[in-house]
Amino acid sequence: MYMHVLVLICRNYKGDVDMAEIDHFMPLLMQHEEEGLLCPVLSHGSVHFMWIKHSNLYLVATTNKNSNASLVYSFLYKLVEVFTEYFKELEEESIQDNFVVVYELLDELMDFGFPQTTDSKILQEYITQEGAKLEVAKSKVPTTVTNAVSWRSEGIKYKKNEVFIDVIESINVLVNANGSVMSSDIVGSIKLKTMLSGMPELRLGLNDRVLFALTGRDKGKTVTMEDVKFHQCVRLSRFESDRTISFIPPDGESELMSYRINTHVKPLIWIESIIEKFSHSRVEIMVKGGKEFLMRAHFGLPSVENDELEGKPPITVKFEIPYFTVSGIQVRYMKIIEKSGYQALPWVRYITQSGDYQLRTNV
Repeated sequence: MYMHVLVLICRNYKGDVDMAEIDHFMPLLMQHEEEGLLCPVLSHGSVHFMWIKHSNLYLVATTNKNSNASLVYSFLYKLVEVFTEYFKELEEESIQDNFVVVYELLDELMDFGFPQTTDSKILQEYITQEGAKLEVAKSKVPTTVTNAVSWRSEGIKYKKNEVFIDVIESINVLVNANGSVMSSDIVGSIKLKTMLSGMPELRLGLNDRVLFALTGRDKGKTVTMEDVKFHQCVRLSRFESDRTISFIPPDGESELMSYRINTHVKPLIWIESIIEKFSHSRVEIMVKGGKEFLMRAHFGLPSVENDELEGKPPITVKFEIPYFTVSGIQVRYMKIIEKSGYQALPWVRYITQSGDYQLRTNV
């Protein structure tokens, strides 16, 4: 028996897909779930459904062409980000309570199937959650929408000019029951909180191995970054030519870049665990972490006669270590240049945290 899908809101940008096609989405989804064949793209005839799930909502894009799937999914996740910025929580109720704003956002985010203004800070300048303001704002579109620098407004002023840089690395590690590392990598991001007046030009210097090789410097610790992804403010041509990270930053908080470092990571935290069955009704679990902590737990269970081996899920570890990055990445400098010539202070903070950090248990 299939669930009926309730369409909360929709926008047909090109008119080349019948609006009734969405009625086939949920039956297809349920069918594929039952068969264990669920995938991110479902098809009904010549129509393809590309979808993501957030909370209790499905966001679905339909197309009858060989569309750029990565672009579509990026847009769907951007929708979640923008709606969350506006409504704090993205759920059925927040959509129903803000139909007018949602339609306005859908019209600005995409035009005839092409993404347009997707920065929530810029959208909030002329699409508000108050109807009266919305009508007034329509008559005056901010220059950021048509600017070359669409992510930053003009005329920003601060009494004290500062920029805060957070270098955050998440460690993904899988350790088998014998203590050997089966897989590991580091996923990092550099986040900014900029409180700078005017239109400043920033240049960020890292201990990038490729940069050091280009300039003939080989002193000190360097890192090799892979899968580097930048905020749209970064001048990609400049980075590709000489590895300079040059940009005019968005105001406030933003993620400047993300990267991955494919390297062998020695586990920062070791956990030993032993699970023993003493009878059909008693199990003892011992977990030892580091040098100081030991947990021993006894469980009284209903009598179980089945002696088949049960699956033992790995132990997941959560932690955060300030003032440290496991890769050794460093901010060498942050240059701030603005035509008024003001002095600005850059602040840097390093954080290492657990990502998918799992240790398998002894049988």
